[in-house]
Amino acid sequence: MNRPKVSFYNLAWRWHFYAGLFVAPFMVMLALTGIVYLFKPQLDPLMYPSLLKVPAGQHSLAADELLQRVQAAYPQGHIKQYLPPVDAGRSAQFVVQHKGQELNVFIDPYHGDVLGEQDAKRNLQAVARAIHGELMIGTVGDRLVELAASWGIVLVVSGLYLWWPRGKSSAGVLWPRLNARGRLFWRDLHGVLGFWGAAFLLLMLLSGMSWTGFWGRQYADLWNRFPVAMWNDVPTSDQQAGELNSATRQTVPWALENTPMPMSGDHAEHRGHAMATAAPAAPAISLQQVQDIARQRQVEPGYSITLPSSATGVFTIALFADDPRNDATLHVDQYTGKVLADVRWQHYSNVARATELGVMLHEGKMFGRFNQLVVLVVCLMILLGAVSGIVMWWQRRPAGRLGVPPLRHDLPRWKTAMLVIALLAVTFPLVGASLVVVWLLDRLVISRWNRDPESASSST
Repeated sequence: MNRPKVSFYNLAWRWHFYAGLFVAPFMVMLALTGIVYLFKPQLDPLMYPSLLKVPAGQHSLAADELLQRVQAAYPQGHIKQYLPPVDAGRSAQFVVQHKGQELNVFIDPYHGDVLGEQDAKRNLQAVARAIHGELMIGTVGDRLVELAASWGIVLVVSGLYLWWPRGKSSAGVLWPRLNARGRLFWRDLHGVLGFWGAAFLLLMLLSGMSWTGFWGRQYADLWNRFPVAMWNDVPTSDQQAGELNSATRQTVPWALENTPMPMSGDHAEHRGHAMATAAPAAPAISLQQVQDIARQRQVEPGYSITLPSSATGVFTIALFADDPRNDATLHVDQYTGKVLADVRWQHYSNVARATELGVMLHEGKMFGRFNQLVVLVVCLMILLGAVSGIVMWWQRRPAGRLGVPPLRHDLPRWKTAMLVIALLAVTFPLVGASLVVVWLLDRLVISRWNRDPESASSST
């Protein structure tokens, strides 16, 4: 007599439910803030035309003249960064630390008129980026977003198992049955969206996680390597290039985040001397000379120049390009104008190249408008998938209970699932730790709380 085939469907459903319960609010937040940031190139000129747009002129002022105009307008301010105009019809921009605020100050590059300012951390795009990356609460928010992204992978894997046709027709599997009503319609919609969007969602989750503070840093330390010889003749500080980035502003590419910052000046004298390192910068070369170096080295428009912040600091020319093959990061000695480091795409490892490409696809920049539309569709699929999942749960949820899918206690060990979970736990440590917590809660609390009604459901 043949034994009935074992089905782990309810067990996969249970874990899919837990993953969705935690991930859904984050997915909605990430999709909405992602859409806002996705259309930054279109939204900024519409929202801030008086700051960004200028009539094209014949001759632009030198960068140092613009610097002096901004310093005169903000005599108590500290200028951190300069962004030359990206084209003839755009303003120049300075980042100024002023009275406890970080300001984006815009200036007409032809006449030197200060056009206005913008709170660098409280404008729409900066807020969307900060929420997207760390919920605007720093390290704790970063870890929560990373945990949600990691559990998103559990959600996709378990969802694909639940979606598997198992002899069903294509209707409700590859496309929703539009004539269906109630929970059947929402289930079709949820499953079909999950299937068609699975690969895109995995790409978005994995590429986004490369920027996270825990897993992303370990990933970068493991794979993001440059030849040691690149830094042999360059005295370096304890600062890393990634410190130029923040939750609201991207300066250097991901591939450069864990590279050391070179030092300017008499390095033998300054090395190890805190007073010299803390002393204010006193560049002997002009800002225009640094801009000329960027032009001579054929750095594409759109780059920024970060000014040295100490006596041993450097000018950093950085282009985080839409096409990462145009990425450029140059460190320039503030006293001699010597280029201490010039790192481009050809210096990246294969893993760094793949990661940078993934990031640009994630941000919808790699292939212009087409890429934007594809990411928009993925974000809308994520939103609709989350909403349909919540509707399904609400419709089947017993009154007064959480509605956890039934747990069968007569199942053998699911070796394949255990292997997948082990791999996920090793690859994403935060998932491993949280899986243990959820499993204990499920066994010790939730299963007992829902035992009676779920046993009935299971027997049915």
